[in-house]
Amino acid sequence: MLLLYFHGFASSGASGTVQMLRKLLPSGEVVAPDIPVDPAEALPFLMQLAEDVQPDVIVGTSMGGMYAHQMHGFLRVCVNPAFNMSSMSKVLRTGTHQWLNGRKDSEKTFRVTADTLRHFREMERHQFDGITDEDRERCYGLFGIHDEFVNPANAIRTFLQHYRHAERFDGGHQLNDKVIHKVLLPLLGQLLGERFEAARKPPLPDYMQWQ
Repeated sequence: MLLLYFHGFASSGASGTVQMLRKLLPSGEVVAPDIPVDPAEALPFLMQLAEDVQPDVIVGTSMGGMYAHQMHGFLRVCVNPAFNMSSMSKVLRTGTHQWLNGRKDSEKTFRVTADTLRHFREMERHQFDGITDEDRERCYGLFGIHDEFVNPANAIRTFLQHYRHAERFDGGHQLNDKVIHKVLLPLLGQLLGERFEAARKPPLPDYMQWQ
């Protein structure tokens, strides 16, 4: 089983969530890219990556959830998707900022410019274009009732205007150990069945794989 994970704003593919998923899915593969800051670069990059790796499921949190739902044709799970990044001034504002986690390019800081904000606004206006009936069935939303960044009531309302499967959970904006175990993993098990169960089992020792 291959899981493609999209992180939230200012994070990276080396986040604690990614480490936890790899620990819990020892026989699966978790691909977690560092997402570019500007959506004009990020969205086509992620679309091409999904086409290249052909994941069994895409999981995205916050900004990553906003990108994940746009991966048409794939099974997606969007956790607290931030559909309106451009209006989240406490998160997305012009200036130089520090990355929250280490990035593969070793950069410590990044810049948000007026063009970055404009590109987010443009993308947000078109993010629900082209949704098919298959997309409506294969996209799942998980919404923390104590989300401190994204208004869960508004986010669920927006999600259900375009997709059919939404669930609330007792938690905040970020994934943590409890939510991963009690909410995300059970949903992945329901959606992926035997592939998920196989990914959760420890891999066989090398000497046994050749018998």
